[in-house]
Amino acid sequence: MAAEHVTITVRLIRSFEHRNFRPVVYHGVHLDQTVKEFIVFLKKDIPLRTSLPPPFRNYKYDKLKIIHQAHKSKTNELVLSLEDDDRLLLKEDCTLKAAGIASETEIAFFCEEDYEKYKANPISSW
Repeated sequence: MAAEHVTITVRLIRSFEHRNFRPVVYHGVHLDQTVKEFIVFLKKDIPLRTSLPPPFRNYKYDKLKIIHQAHKSKTNELVLSLEDDDRLLLKEDCTLKAAGIASETEIAFFCEEDYEKYKANPISSW
């Protein structure tokens, strides 16, 4: 069976509190690679994207979470849903396909430390 190639939108989240994020579209992503391999690829690719402002290119991203999958319901959260972490946070040892990634999936790439702080006190940003 041939390797499956899909289009994925990666939302780079710079700040949960200030709702700073930028989407980056990736075409031809191999679903047979592990989440860890994809993170390594993103960490190498993002600093090279001159279309992104320097704060986004130089940030310490380290975690992926599914935001939206094609033909499924969307959340009302502006940046990222704080629910269903056990199901939507991607485990590094899984393949993208096993983690639930398919064509037209939108995933968030963010700093886990910032996410945990925001999750502990999401109201402070209002």
